[in-house]
Amino acid sequence: MISVEEARARVLAKVRRTGMEVVGLAEGFGRVLAADVVSRVTQPPADVSAMDGYALRAADGMAGASLKVIGAAPAGHPFAGEVGPGEAIRLFTGSFVPAGADAVLLQEDATAADGFVTLNEAAIAGRHIRRAGQDFTAGEVLIAAGRRLTARDVGLAAAGNAPWLSVFRRPRIAILATGDEISLPGEAIGPGGIVSSNSHALAAFVTASGGEAVVLPIAADTLEAVAAGADAARGADMLVTTGGASVGEHDLVQAGLATRGMVLDFWKIAMRPGKPLIFGQVGGMPLLGLPGNPVSSFVCALLFLKPAIEVMSGLPGEAPRTERMPLGAGMKANDQREDYVRAAISHDGVVTPFPVQDSGMLRTLAKADALIRRPAHQVAKAAGEMVEVIRLSDL
Repeated sequence: MISVEEARARVLAKVRRTGMEVVGLAEGFGRVLAADVVSRVTQPPADVSAMDGYALRAADGMAGASLKVIGAAPAGHPFAGEVGPGEAIRLFTGSFVPAGADAVLLQEDATAADGFVTLNEAAIAGRHIRRAGQDFTAGEVLIAAGRRLTARDVGLAAAGNAPWLSVFRRPRIAILATGDEISLPGEAIGPGGIVSSNSHALAAFVTASGGEAVVLPIAADTLEAVAAGADAARGADMLVTTGGASVGEHDLVQAGLATRGMVLDFWKIAMRPGKPLIFGQVGGMPLLGLPGNPVSSFVCALLFLKPAIEVMSGLPGEAPRTERMPLGAGMKANDQREDYVRAAISHDGVVTPFPVQDSGMLRTLAKADALIRRPAHQVAKAAGEMVEVIRLSDL
C-alpha cells in the first residue's frame, strides 16, 4: 500500500490541462481563466460624485454662502458648461463633476429655494468625489489567469467592459458504475439488488469541482461489459469507475480494462475508507477506479478526483484544506492507515465524530459537516484535544 500523499502526487503527475476556449461573460462563473482579463476602460471614467448634492468651487464653500444653481447633471447627462464663482450644479450619485467644481456638498447640508442653494455646512475640496481611475484604468490587468471566477470576479470583468473570457475547457469526466446488483433510481430492483447512488453523487461532485460529468450505462460484472464501458468513454479527459476495484472473483474492473490495454500505476492506498483504489491509463486516458461503497467512493473523490479536475482545469490541484478544531468526543489510537472520519461541527466550533463509521452508510455522510483526518499511527485523542478537519460545506 502507498500513502495518500504519494497516491495524489502520482495521479496529478499523469493528468493534463485541458485546452482553452472563449465564452461569453455570462458563462464565466466558476470557470478558470486561461488569459488575463485586461480592462478596456477607466473606472470611474471621470471625477464623479459619490453622493447626491451640489458641485461647487471650494473657494465659495463657506457655511452660510448662497450660490446660484445654474443647472443639473443627472448620472448619464453631464453638464456641458463650467461652474464659475458663486455658482453650483445639482448632482446625483454617479454624476460627472463639472469643470470648474472641486467640491461636492451633500444635499442634506444645504437648503435650496428660488434657484439658489444656501450652504448649511462648509464644503471641503475633494470631499465626496470619486477620482477618475480610482478603481482601475484602461489597460490594467483586472483578473490574472489561473483564477476560478467568482460572482465578484464576473462583476469586475463586466465593469472592465470585457464581454468575452478565455477560459480552460471544463474537463469531461466519464463515470462508469459496475455491478450486477445495482440499478438506477426508479428502475426495478432485482433479487439481491440495490439502487446505485455513486453515479449520481459523482456526477454532482464533478460538477461542483468544475468538471463536466458524462454518466455511462451501468456495466454488468463481465469483462465484455467493462471493456464496452471503456470504449464508450473515449474522448473524455478521465474515466472514473465505481465498484469492482477489490479482489473478489466478481471484481472485474482491472481485468476488463486490461483487454483495452490498461496500464496500472498503483492499486491499494493506506487509507480508510477507500483502500482498494485503482489508478492507471486506458488508451492514454487517465483512469481512476473508485471503490463501490458510497462513502469510500466520495472520500476518494475528494482526495484524488477533485485535485485532478483542478489540474485539468488550469489550477494547481491541492490536497483538501484542513483546519484544527477541538474534539467533542474521544477517539481511539489509529492503525497504519490514514483515517477520514465523518463528523458534525457544533455552532461553537467543536467537531464530534459519528459513533458508527460503516462505509456503506450514505445518510451519515450526507449529515456530516466535515471529515476528521487522522494520520497513520496517531495516538488516542481525548475530548478537547485538537484534530485536523476537512470541511464539506463546498460539496
